[in-house]
Amino acid sequence: MLATHFAREGAKVVVVARTEVEDQRLPGTIYKTAELITSEGGYALPVRCDVTNEQSVVEMVERVLDELGQIDVLVNNAGTAFPGLITETPLKRWELVLRVNLTGAFLCSKAVLPSMVKSKCGSIINITSIDAVTRTSGFTGAAYAASKAALERFTWSLAAEAGKYNISVNALKPKEGIETEGLMVVSQGAGRERWESPENFIKAAIFLASQDATGVTGVVASDEEYCLWHGL
Repeated sequence: MLATHFAREGAKVVVVARTEVEDQRLPGTIYKTAELITSEGGYALPVRCDVTNEQSVVEMVERVLDELGQIDVLVNNAGTAFPGLITETPLKRWELVLRVNLTGAFLCSKAVLPSMVKSKCGSIINITSIDAVTRTSGFTGAAYAASKAALERFTWSLAAEAGKYNISVNALKPKEGIETEGLMVVSQGAGRERWESPENFIKAAIFLASQDATGVTGVVASDEEYCLWHGL
């Protein structure tokens, strides 16, 4: 979703995911997304990467720099969840959620920072969730909520470190679930009456991508809040 809209704004987009194979329940691959972008006249580079593996992340960033020369914006959007109660959550599932949602953002941020520091500008956007600050009971799971809360604290720390290099770091979360194919698969449509269209989320993400440390940085907020505060 974000990749296509960034491309429509003129960005050269790198589409990254762990799998190259289409899920039977969820259509689409990095290659199909890239094909859609190029069919609309945009630029897209599909790259397979496991964000929980440091070597895979380093190789992904090296390839992007070889192709494009620099990285201006990083969106840490990889995510997974394990619905269920804490007593029903296997340790390996707990650890997987934390590795993807939190460690993945750490590894990707760490890998792109040297390029951004060199160019003295950049924007890192961490996608979090309202579950980071609300009580949950089984739907997304405690591991998901904990990982997103930690990602928000990571955002503040990284913003403090990166500001002197003119790099903005912010966290963006939807006020409610965004109506996408992915959410439909995970939730099986439960709570759909509360879902929101992606319009505000997209506008907020594009706005944050345009920021550096002289603008908005170190902010953790919902799409609705960003749109309200900045007249989007």
